[in-house]
Amino acid sequence: MKSNKTLVEQIIVNATDLNITSKNLSRNEYLISAGKVDANLYIVESGTLRIFYLSEFDEQILRFGYKGSTVTALESFFNDKPSSVYIQALKKSTVQVIPKASLKQVIHNNSEFQLAYINLLEQFALQQMEREIDIPSHSPIERYKRVLARSPQLFQEVPAKYIANYLRMTPETFSRISKS
Repeated sequence: MKSNKTLVEQIIVNATDLNITSKNLSRNEYLISAGKVDANLYIVESGTLRIFYLSEFDEQILRFGYKGSTVTALESFFNDKPSSVYIQALKKSTVQVIPKASLKQVIHNNSEFQLAYINLLEQFALQQMEREIDIPSHSPIERYKRVLARSPQLFQEVPAKYIANYLRMTPETFSRISKS
């Protein structure tokens, strides 16, 4: 049985039990830095964030967060280990901060919230799988079209150079594809 409410809707219902705080970020400010442990779940209230890591040669964007989405440094959140990713505000942003301990307690005590949380994890796993298949299996134009179909809001919220990085193409290739 799946919950009819999203995790964000469930969080609103359970807000008093979750010890939620709000955090404002300036443009380019880091929410999470690699090497630090951060066991919070964040809901983007406004603005846009990027989640990336540093490879040997450059930054590699893994995903974005914008209004209504949830973001976290997964290995830090699940395993209480230092993060290998950075989460940075691309523009002035506000996030709701949900401590893992509060989240776990509400999940344990509320079956509807638990179902919404499981649904969120399932959706995240499916998105990751889709992305892992997209990058090596599709041409740049196919990747562009698939992401545009999946996330049209991305093209409204995120500067082109970051979308190009996310799609693993040069800004020039991205520009040429987006104009055609």
